Amino acid sequence: MLLLHGLGGSSEREGLRRMGLSLQAAGFSVWRLNLRGAGPGRHLAPGTYAARCDRDLLPVLELARKRAGGLPLFGVGISLGGTMLLNACLASPGVLDRVVCTSSPLDLALCSQQIELPRNRVYQRWLLRRLCAQTLADPFGVSDAERQALQGPERPRTIRGFDAAITAPRWGYASVDDYYRKASPLPRLLSAAADLPPSLLLHALDDPWVPASGAQLLAQQDLAGIEVVLTSHGGHNGFHGVGDQPLSCWGDQLVATWLKRQP
Repeated sequence: MLLLHGLGGSSEREGLRRMGLSLQAAGFSVWRLNLRGAGPGRHLAPGTYAARCDRDLLPVLELARKRAGGLPLFGVGISLGGTMLLNACLASPGVLDRVVCTSSPLDLALCSQQIELPRNRVYQRWLLRRLCAQTLADPFGVSDAERQALQGPERPRTIRGFDAAITAPRWGYASVDDYYRKASPLPRLLSAAADLPPSLLLHALDDPWVPASGAQLLAQQDLAGIEVVLTSHGGHNGFHGVGDQPLSCWGDQLVATWLKRQP
């Protein structure tokens, strides 16, 4: 089992660690991955990650497949981590045997618009500060142009602004709109779902940051191999309830149960 964190996170974030403990308790061997520029892996590679970072992720999945020693290889991504897994599976069918995405963006442009809503002002400011600090703390350094973009008078005030200044150019996209279009898995899921392994998408209708509309559309299409679970409540990866076990939540248990019952 390979676990991927979300935007601004790392292998040390509470939600990822909690999910890992639940999956270990269910009998899975678990690897928690730090994406480029994140957490304890910060000193190993320069730069930052993106929603579609196949050139980073696919070699890792290939190595994980070898180390699995013939056992099935599953992937679970929280938030943007699930987006990355979907993009990797669409780029290289067969790279994973099962995929689970919890609260994952399927349309990056819509997600960017939702994060900019007035109700999310505090969250966006917190996340933006975290992303800028993470980028500027790169032990390999940043370019003068990037430093000016992040610290100058025109520094980004939104996640879209950060992606325009840093993410899109670093990953070779012509613009932030080009990045959002090409890194959003929803259009390719609708046309190439057969290329995916059995997949579970867990999303709450009241997610304040990631619109549920993409998951709802997939549920309406009833695509073979894609199971969508929509809940009225749960927010963004907050699938907790009365009676949850310590260091777990019902969302984690749902993921473990779904993976164990797959043939």
